[in-house]
Amino acid sequence: MQGLSKEETARRRQEYGPNRLTPPKKQSPVIRFLQQFRDVLIYILLAAGFITALLGHWIDAVVIFGVVIVNAVVGYVQEGKAEKALDAIRNLLSPKAMVRRENRSSSVPSDELVPGDIVILRSGDKVPADMRLFMTRELRVDESLLTGESVPVEKSNDVVPVTAALGDQKNMAFSGTLVTYGKGEGIVTGTGDDTELGRISTMLGSVETLVTPFLRRTEQLAKMLAATILLLSIGVFLYGILIKEFSVTEMFNATVGLAVAAIPEGLPAIMTITLAAGVQAMARRNAIIRKLPAVETLGSVTVICSDKTGTLTRNEMTVRSVAVDKHVYAVSGEGYEPMGSFLLDGTAVNESRVPELSILAHVALLCNDASLENREGSWVLSGDPTEGALVSLGIKSGYDHETEMQKWARTDVIPFESQRRFMATLHHSHENEAFIYMKGAPEAVLGRCNSQLVGNGEKEPIDHAYWQNVMGEIAGQGQRLLACAYRKADPAKQTLSFTDVDSEMTVIGLVGIIDPPRAEAVEAIKSCRRAGVQIKMITGDHAATAKAIGAMLGIRGNGSVMTGSQVEALDDADLQKIVAEVDIFARSSPEHKIRLVKALQAKGHVVAMTGDGVNDAPALKQANVGIAMGQNGTEVSKEAAEMILVDDNFATIVGAIEQGRTVYDNLKKSILFVLPTNGGEAFSILAAIAIGSTLPITALQILWVNMVTAVTLALTLAFEKSEDNVMQRKPRQPDEVILSPFIIWRIIYVSVILMTGTFGLFLWYESGGHSHETARTVAVNALVMFEIFYLFSSRFYVASAFSQKGFWGNRYALYAIGILLILQLVFVYAPFMQTLFETAPLGVLDWVYIVVVGSSVLFFVELEKFLLRRIYGRDLVM
Repeated sequence: MQGLSKEETARRRQEYGPNRLTPPKKQSPVIRFLQQFRDVLIYILLAAGFITALLGHWIDAVVIFGVVIVNAVVGYVQEGKAEKALDAIRNLLSPKAMVRRENRSSSVPSDELVPGDIVILRSGDKVPADMRLFMTRELRVDESLLTGESVPVEKSNDVVPVTAALGDQKNMAFSGTLVTYGKGEGIVTGTGDDTELGRISTMLGSVETLVTPFLRRTEQLAKMLAATILLLSIGVFLYGILIKEFSVTEMFNATVGLAVAAIPEGLPAIMTITLAAGVQAMARRNAIIRKLPAVETLGSVTVICSDKTGTLTRNEMTVRSVAVDKHVYAVSGEGYEPMGSFLLDGTAVNESRVPELSILAHVALLCNDASLENREGSWVLSGDPTEGALVSLGIKSGYDHETEMQKWARTDVIPFESQRRFMATLHHSHENEAFIYMKGAPEAVLGRCNSQLVGNGEKEPIDHAYWQNVMGEIAGQGQRLLACAYRKADPAKQTLSFTDVDSEMTVIGLVGIIDPPRAEAVEAIKSCRRAGVQIKMITGDHAATAKAIGAMLGIRGNGSVMTGSQVEALDDADLQKIVAEVDIFARSSPEHKIRLVKALQAKGHVVAMTGDGVNDAPALKQANVGIAMGQNGTEVSKEAAEMILVDDNFATIVGAIEQGRTVYDNLKKSILFVLPTNGGEAFSILAAIAIGSTLPITALQILWVNMVTAVTLALTLAFEKSEDNVMQRKPRQPDEVILSPFIIWRIIYVSVILMTGTFGLFLWYESGGHSHETARTVAVNALVMFEIFYLFSSRFYVASAFSQKGFWGNRYALYAIGILLILQLVFVYAPFMQTLFETAPLGVLDWVYIVVVGSSVLFFVELEKFLLRRIYGRDLVM
């Protein structure tokens, strides 16, 4: 084939455009920055800032506005990083391509390719466009970034059905994949956005970022609080003027004080810091969070959809079974690391006492073109993954690769070809011995054998029925089969021909190879089940392999496996029914993965999706939490994800879920701590207006209390450790409201206690003839003391605070109390603070009253907890 002419190439380039992925439209930096303020939490902060500024408290206002700006900058930077996902996909395209035009071959920039071009592929090339292969010679292509398959795919020019899955299209080479062996030629069928890589890029750009459950709930909470405060302020203002006949000025000041008391201006900042503390805690556990709200979302995950290759498995082929005469041995060890042993019925055997095992391992080691190298404690493969598994097997058997290659020099070779499906090598030793070694597909090898190796190195006629049964047994476990054979040769023989291996070979045995599950993933899946989290495996691999790996991992569902073609045949409604029953999905394309994630989300699930390839990126972005692999994951998957596993360890996800649940607990504890404080302040003002009394606390004093307690006491709850039962609970409902009936009760209960003590002390001091300044100073400090004692109770939902852990388990709480007491002493005794806040110095007896009254909240709340434990048990979840 001569290829296109210059004129036709130019015409097609004009028609189809360059072979590049279309970049997405990007917003201007200014618009992106302004959009960071479109958040209800930010609105609350802005409202608090404006109220603070109106009261003339400029320092506090500057601090609040500073928090808003910092949040916006962080969001802006994170959003900018997310846009790199599409850029990462575009960087996967090959920069150069070898093309034949007008019967001349030349290297051209890949973006100049057009449909109809003839492209020549060689080992090591990155495929520059989608192409239909018309000539292949031992061509193998690594398509793992598109399909997730562990081993390179053998390509051919045979016709395949139009409906074939991506991984089964053996006559196609796809843009961005890597040629690992052989050569081939093909006609370009798609360029730029019309390639498989382009389709994934388009999908990734069209997937909308989901609003996390936490943000939805906090937005609802903020709206509810805003509406309540507004209605309450209007009602109190009218009540004071119409019923109590206060002046408009008096009621305006009282209403402003009520609003300041009721608005939890420190809460958004506390929530942000709690999330940030969760990010740091997860980083220490090898989970990097790229988007802050994902910390909490992890805690509400109900389903983890996981890719198989490289996530649940090591992405390192490993020999797991060796079958010789009479016995099938299991092989321990994982990945390419040559550490392991042969096991028979669970008991280790000495392979030197089983000659068949030693001979088979020797053949596997030398009839091989791969090598393994130990680099800083990690074994690195050079060559084909399947051959790497055989090298590892040989070293496990006690052979040194370099030594054996020198002792048994390779004289000639018949390389592996897809038509023959075997490889044969001729070896000579220094003792003038010669052997022919062979490995390959069982049907190709066994057909050339007339004998089999038995105990003590003896031979007997081949038993085909035995080998067929063993093949079925090993293949049923999802393992790829290879057979090993040998024959003695004339020492004078220096070349190897096909007639030398066509017959009279001796079969040694079979090996079963698989990309094995990570040992830690098995335990992690058990932990997820105990925590009520379902696991779904979605892979591009074959159904038999996926089912076998699923069984090893403990992922079974109803025992069936659904393929991508079966997913395509279902409409969305039927898929939503099926997805609840099936846990393993094989031969899945990027579109299938997105549909499955959406189906689970439509059933109300909060979905985490793990993956490492380009084919996983759209589903990672669609999921509530996308989780990418940090070591073996592509940059595309990392940029599309909310979380990156530094160690590529699925078990790290369990730790992240635990931390996410802890973060959510701490967020609720922060709300449970902050809102009663605001409630106590607001109730005190309402009580004063109701009886026509002087306000017990001024708006400026309320702002002081809220500010100093928010930056001290409330922040310590962000660093609370996990409660004991956090991973024994079922996942919370995605639509669960933050203010559950119990939390509302606790807020009202504690607010009444705070109001009673604060306003009661104020009235007592007023009736005792003390000045307004003294009475208010006592009330303010009583409120602060209430919060100090309530902090110990709020650290646990229903567990008792009267324990060593309750009082000493969070050192940050003790530091915060110390700092707060110093601030309050300055508030009471510093002359400039007395002038600014209208406070008065207190005596020792005053402090005794304050401590006694303030400590009452601890005993009242602990009494309530005690009753709850008696009625509902210790595992009550709020």
